[in-house]
Amino acid sequence: MITLAQLLDPAALAIVGGGTALAIVLRTPFRDLGHALAAVTTLGRGRFDADPLLQQITALARIAKRHGVMALDRSVIADADVAAGIAAIVDGASATDVATLVQHRRRARIERHVAAADVWAGAAEVAPAMGMVGTLVGLAQMFATMSDPGAIGGAMAVALLATLYGALFANLLFMPIANRLRAQGRNEAFERARIEAPLVALAERETPRGYVAPTLAPTLATVA
Repeated sequence: MITLAQLLDPAALAIVGGGTALAIVLRTPFRDLGHALAAVTTLGRGRFDADPLLQQITALARIAKRHGVMALDRSVIADADVAAGIAAIVDGASATDVATLVQHRRRARIERHVAAADVWAGAAEVAPAMGMVGTLVGLAQMFATMSDPGAIGGAMAVALLATLYGALFANLLFMPIANRLRAQGRNEAFERARIEAPLVALAERETPRGYVAPTLAPTLATVA
């Protein structure tokens, strides 16, 4: 009967795990790599729901109607996209500019989600290849030690377990993470599209007629 201890081999694990990690580091920009690692912490969260943000925007619209749009400048807004939209409205941005800002931030967020998922999908592609590398290393070691029967078993273990580790890491760890991140990203992108209309409506109501709004180019540049 095979035990768990018999399926653990440090050499094979180092080849597959270390080789996969090195390949991902070499092929991925550090910013995307940081996003991919940070994204793992979000896997335990529930589905993103824009309803609380819509309720907050409605409350902010009531405040602006009663006390003027400048009163929104003192509001505490946790969500970065809503905060950016409200700040633009307070600065007198037009409805078109607010829509452009919200859309740009949503697209930038989508790109970050896609980049993070691609890192883990890339790891799923590399792991089996590293398993094959471990297999070749084990076979080479086995042939080099044919005169020592006691060393053949260890070399064969490296060869077989490296392939096993590559398949397990790819199909039970890396690819599931990538797929879940993609699902989360699609859901959040769909939900965040809902906040654009109320922010644009608020901007249309509060922007004075004939007012020339300042450009949002610096703000958009900071999102990219």
